Amino acid sequence: MRFRPAARPTAAAPFAALALLAAALLAGCGSGISLDEPIEGPVWRLEQLGDDPVAPSGDPQRDPQLQFDRRNGQVTGSGGCNRVTGTFQRSGSALKMNQLASTRMACADPARGANEAQFFAALQSTTSYRLQGTSRMTLLDSGGRTLAVLSAR
Repeated sequence: MRFRPAARPTAAAPFAALALLAAALLAGCGSGISLDEPIEGPVWRLEQLGDDPVAPSGDPQRDPQLQFDRRNGQVTGSGGCNRVTGTFQRSGSALKMNQLASTRMACADPARGANEAQFFAALQSTTSYRLQGTSRMTLLDSGGRTLAVLSAR
């Protein structure tokens, strides 16, 4: 058996080590709630379902809306007739709402009830979002199609 001396480090070795360290640190940032495009805090009011605009009701408390709470990972809101609550997970532009539950009161207006059902289905199908400025958010499905558009006012 013949002994070979270890190879001498090259000038590039410190740079390679630094690059590996930076990559490891960045990989650790990919989980949990990202603060790069915050959606938490404001009340997001529904403006559009799919390609169809949604007219405000005249009573902002009865308009379909959502609010995301970073402290406890909860999403709460209304479909226009019923309250909705659940959890959410966000990482970068990925967004998933889970364990959504709503009250089950009948809507007096059948059109409002249909919009509410479509809105709740859109929330369950959301896989990502896109912000336009800080006051307009588009919810997207896994194919990148627009499910809903909301605005923070």
